[in-house]
Amino acid sequence: MMNENLPKIWYGGDYNPEQWDGPTHAEDIRMFKLAGIDVATLNVFSWALNQPDEVTYQLEWLEETIDRLYKEGIYTCLATGTGAHPAWMAKRYPDVRRVDFDGRKRQFGGRHNSCPNSPTYRKYAERMANQLAERVKDHPAVLMWHVSNEYGGYCYCENCQKAFRVWLKEKYESLQNVNRAWNTRFWGHTFYEWDEIVAPNGLSEEWQGGQNTNFQGISLDYRRFQNDSLLDVFKLERDALKRHTPNIPVTTNLMGFFPQLDYFSWGKEMDVVSWDNYPSIDTPVSMTAMTHDLMRGLKSGQPFMLMEQTPSQQNWQPYNALKRPGVMRLWSYQAIAHGADTVMFFQLRRSRGATEKFHGAVIEHVGHEHTRVFRETAELGKELAVLGNQVVDSRIDAKVAIVFDWENRWAIELSSGPSIALDYVKEIHKYYQAFYERNIPVDMISVEEDLSQYDLVIAPVLYMVKKGHADRLKDFVEKGGTFVTTFFSGIVDEHDLVTLGGYPGELRDLVGIWAEEIDALDPSHFNEMVFDQAYGALSGQYRCNILFDLIHAESADVLATYGSDFYQGMPVVTKNQYGKGNAYYIASSPDQAFMNDFVDTICEESSIHGELVSDSGVEVITREKDGEQLLFVMNHNAEDSTFELGEVTFIDQLTGQSYTGTSTIKPKDVLVLK
Repeated sequence: MMNENLPKIWYGGDYNPEQWDGPTHAEDIRMFKLAGIDVATLNVFSWALNQPDEVTYQLEWLEETIDRLYKEGIYTCLATGTGAHPAWMAKRYPDVRRVDFDGRKRQFGGRHNSCPNSPTYRKYAERMANQLAERVKDHPAVLMWHVSNEYGGYCYCENCQKAFRVWLKEKYESLQNVNRAWNTRFWGHTFYEWDEIVAPNGLSEEWQGGQNTNFQGISLDYRRFQNDSLLDVFKLERDALKRHTPNIPVTTNLMGFFPQLDYFSWGKEMDVVSWDNYPSIDTPVSMTAMTHDLMRGLKSGQPFMLMEQTPSQQNWQPYNALKRPGVMRLWSYQAIAHGADTVMFFQLRRSRGATEKFHGAVIEHVGHEHTRVFRETAELGKELAVLGNQVVDSRIDAKVAIVFDWENRWAIELSSGPSIALDYVKEIHKYYQAFYERNIPVDMISVEEDLSQYDLVIAPVLYMVKKGHADRLKDFVEKGGTFVTTFFSGIVDEHDLVTLGGYPGELRDLVGIWAEEIDALDPSHFNEMVFDQAYGALSGQYRCNILFDLIHAESADVLATYGSDFYQGMPVVTKNQYGKGNAYYIASSPDQAFMNDFVDTICEESSIHGELVSDSGVEVITREKDGEQLLFVMNHNAEDSTFELGEVTFIDQLTGQSYTGTSTIKPKDVLVLK
């Protein structure tokens, strides 16, 4: 449990009382209580207010706010405010300002403008965390620490270049090892002194904003280094907080599939994972579900915090649609169903000016509770109070895992070929969606996760095979597991050096094939995956595109072949027995019809079944605690839909209504069944 002082699903969000006067504060609290809000995130961007110069700290207003809220039964998630440094700091200490990809020194402005290797930033960020923790260490209202905000962005300044060289010395020990890992004899890049190494940006190795690079090894390591630099700043603040408040958990808000940081490394350093969920009106609900599952997977299935979502409208997308009636509630329960123990918003009251003044809020600019958004918020608050602690700290039992690796994603995106159409996240989602539509729970896991708890592990486009990962996969299959991988897998090691001896490298004996060539065609060009004989639910032919591995079956059985082009008749889907288990290889990017039939087939083989049979668009997932199960049924459709419960009778924990047999759920509705 995140904090026993509030043993329920926390309900609240970001609150900026420093932007408002006393009478407004009183109105805010009145409406918070009407809405059932019991947690406010304070101080997210208040560094400039809290510290007007190097030695002065003005924290009285913050303590008064915490006290005022607590007297009304509202707890605090307390941010450190270090997501945006003060203007005086930028003026007096230029080292705090980042240098961008094109080598330009940033001025003060925006946020995320602080260099993680700036001595100034590190000193004052740690001091601020220390000051805050010392002031509130005995306050019962503070449930959670929220360090900085939405970390991201790289810096290419001289301090970062120097720190990069130190990072490389610690990682490789010698320049000879660096040269070997980066293959620097290519294009005459051999380094003889450490200070010859510079940051890979628009002035050196990369172009198009970092989408392309001449040396993948250098660029990969710089991304790892920047990830570690930002994580180190988080740890600096975290450790300062822990010195005074060892029992208050620490988090920082992540951003789903955000490309710049390796969130699995962050999950190890956070007490609780939290993230900000901002789908568009046309984002597939399966993509949102997959992102929740990824956040849950960062700490091996531990519940996470939904730190931010909008009650209705966003302000920064090209078209900022309102959340339709019922959708905020529906998406909130989707987060809970996939492992969230909080429902929190950005923001509780709309700002009056600047870039987020049109971003949705519980309290709109009109300033009263007589709005559609407020009514929906208050109704959800009442329901969460009814649920109490039934859901809190419960888990999801998944027998299927999908491997996701940020460094593999970086390597694919930095690769000079074979296709700009190859999108790692989309390929992952294609597999995830097939399980999602069958109500089969999935864990999103790192390459380091223990595989023994799973029956089926899928690793699409596993281009980079890190040291030891192939051995873990082989051990999993040898003991009876089922493994699936795809085209463009097993190509390189963690340095992006090709594993010689034939693709798919270290996976070759596991999948029992050799990939001789890789064809890349415009995505509008399709080939066919032809099954001469039915295999499970797979029969006839399916379409595939993007990449086409030209493979030879070695020990594998050929299930399907290409239907056209000069490689017509060559294998495209294979199955290889390895020990007690099986490994499948999918040599191209298949259409969704194939994915559906393929998932039906391998799940039947592994005796994996969905939670319930339901209409398409009805999502079902179970959370378990103390031997009891809560079944979340969510209708994403715009019409009544059905699901099958069999002969067992379930009670909706929100309404008390009974359900059994073939049951109906209303449009955009949610049932929490027990």
